[in-house]
Amino acid sequence: MSPTPKQARQHRRKAVPTDRTKNVTLWRVEASWDHRPDAPVVIRTSDRKRARRKLTELADKGAYVIFQEHEGWDRWRTVREVDGAALLAERDAEQQLAAAGHPPTPPAYRPDTDDRHRTWLARMDARAEADRRAAEQAEQGARRRRLAAEAARDARALMSPPAIVRPENRQRARHITGAQR
Repeated sequence: MSPTPKQARQHRRKAVPTDRTKNVTLWRVEASWDHRPDAPVVIRTSDRKRARRKLTELADKGAYVIFQEHEGWDRWRTVREVDGAALLAERDAEQQLAAAGHPPTPPAYRPDTDDRHRTWLARMDARAEADRRAAEQAEQGARRRRLAAEAARDARALMSPPAIVRPENRQRARHITGAQR
């Protein structure tokens, strides 16, 4: 039996003792790129896992991402900031290390810095360039020494005229008649 309209008006739902402040469970993800700073991406959601997923997605696209928690009354508290461009540069540096044949970044090399792979790559590239230059200079020095040794060895022969010009080695011209040709 359904209640009459008068009975329905009298019914009042019991108050639930919870916080009714709007949006206190919201999370906000703001992302911006260097090439378009005036058009940031702002995602608001009450699902923390979705917000974290968006944080990693946007950071993988090279954005600078700010993860914020709502404190009520349109106040936001920054929970985490991620520089996606720096993360991508680090990954690229790590791949370039492997591709160039350099040793991987040691775990004890500047462990708390964000650009450890990039600085290690720059260091290894500088070392390889120095090694290449030293090898090139050593090769030039060896060539110079070899040429000097040859010049010292062959100096007397180089200073005298060729054998064909010397009178003792000169050949007499043979005159041949036309029929014997």
